[in-house]
Amino acid sequence: MAALILSLNDKKRLDAGFAAAFDAAAERYFSAPGRTEVSGNHTDHQRGRVLAGAVNLDTVAAVRANGTDVIRVQSKGYPLCQVRLDALEPVEAEINSTPALIRGVAARFSQLGCKVGGFDAYCESTVLPGSGLSSSAAFEVLIGTIINHLYFDGRVSQPEIAQIGQYAENVFFGKPCGLMDQTASAVGGLVTIDFADKDHPDIRPVHFDFSTTGHALCIIDSRADHADLTDEYAAVPGEMKQVCAYFGKEVVTQIREEDFYAAIPALRETCGDRAVMRVIHEYNENRRVPQQVACLERGDFEGFLRLTKESGYSSWMYLQNVVPAGYVKQQAMAVALGLCEHYLQGRGAYRVHGGGFAGTVQAFVPFDLLESFRAGIDAALGEGACHVLSIRPQGGVEMEVEA
Repeated sequence: MAALILSLNDKKRLDAGFAAAFDAAAERYFSAPGRTEVSGNHTDHQRGRVLAGAVNLDTVAAVRANGTDVIRVQSKGYPLCQVRLDALEPVEAEINSTPALIRGVAARFSQLGCKVGGFDAYCESTVLPGSGLSSSAAFEVLIGTIINHLYFDGRVSQPEIAQIGQYAENVFFGKPCGLMDQTASAVGGLVTIDFADKDHPDIRPVHFDFSTTGHALCIIDSRADHADLTDEYAAVPGEMKQVCAYFGKEVVTQIREEDFYAAIPALRETCGDRAVMRVIHEYNENRRVPQQVACLERGDFEGFLRLTKESGYSSWMYLQNVVPAGYVKQQAMAVALGLCEHYLQGRGAYRVHGGGFAGTVQAFVPFDLLESFRAGIDAALGEGACHVLSIRPQGGVEMEVEA
C-alpha cells in the first residue's frame, strides 16, 4: 500500500497549531480516516456482516512525546484535553466526552502490556462531528495509532487498533457501538467484515473502483439535531437483545431464522413489534451484504445498486432508524431521503447511512446528474450538505512528510 504523504503546506499548518498549543516543535504526524458504511446497517453489533470503506476525509495530528504521565490533546476549535496516565479507570463524569475516549484507549494499551507515556498532539479534522462518517472512530483510531507507534513499536495490528477503539467507546465513553466504524477507519480501503468471531473478525479487502462506474459516491448531511438521541441509538441493539434473551442467545446471528419466525407470536407479546421488525431487518441485511460483495467482484454494478436500494428500504421499513420515535415536525433524515429520490429520477441508489435518526444519507449518483443533484440537495438542506467522496486506501497511519 502506498504511503500517506503529508504535504509541506499541511505540515506547516500543523506545526503552527502545535507550536501555538504547546510552545514546542512537533516531531511526528499521524492520520486516521472517516468511514462510509456501504452496506450492513446495524449488523455489526449482532456479529453480522458489513461492507465499509475508509474515505478521503481524515483526522490528523502533529505529535511529540512529552516525557510526562499526561496525554494532552488540543483539537482545533476545542478546549485542551488532559488525561493523566496514573488513573486509567472509567470516570463517570467523563461519559460522552473526548477525555473518556483518550483514557479508554490508553487503558486498553496498558492492559495489553504497553507502558504508555505522555504525549502532546495538535489535531485537525475534516471528518466533522455528526457528519455520519464516524469522527469518533477516526479519533479513537488516531489515538490508538499514535500510542502504538510511540510506545509499543507498532506491534498491535490495525484490526486490534479497531478493537481498542471499540473498548474505549463501550466501556469509557458509554456508547454500545459495534466494531464496523473503527475497523473501516483502522484498516483502510474497501473491506467486507464478518463479525461472527467477535475476537477475530474476518476482514477481507474488496477490490473495486467506484470511479469506473460512472457514479459518484455522495454523503448527504441531513443537518438534523443530534441532541438527546442516545436512547434511540441504544434501543436498536437493546431491542434485539430482548429477542436474543428469549432464545437464550447473545446475538441474533446465533438464532436460527426459522426458529425466530416460528416464535413471532410469542415475541410480539414479550418484546414488542418493533423489536420483531428490527430482527427481520437483521436477517435480510446480513444476507444482502455478501450478495453486494459478489456483485462488485463480478462487475455487476447495477445489481449492487438494486441491493443498495433494498438496504435503504429495509432500514426505513423494518429497522426504523430514520425518524426518532414521536418526532412529527422534525424528520430531517426522511426529508433527505425524499430529496434523493426526487433528484435521482429513478437512477442510481440511496439509503440511510450509519446509525441513522439524525445523521447522513448515502447516494450513488450518475455523473450526468451530479451537478443538478448536488445543487438541489444544497438548496434544500444548506450549502455543503452534499459531499462527494472517494475511498482511501490507507487506514490509521503515521504519515511521511513530502520530500
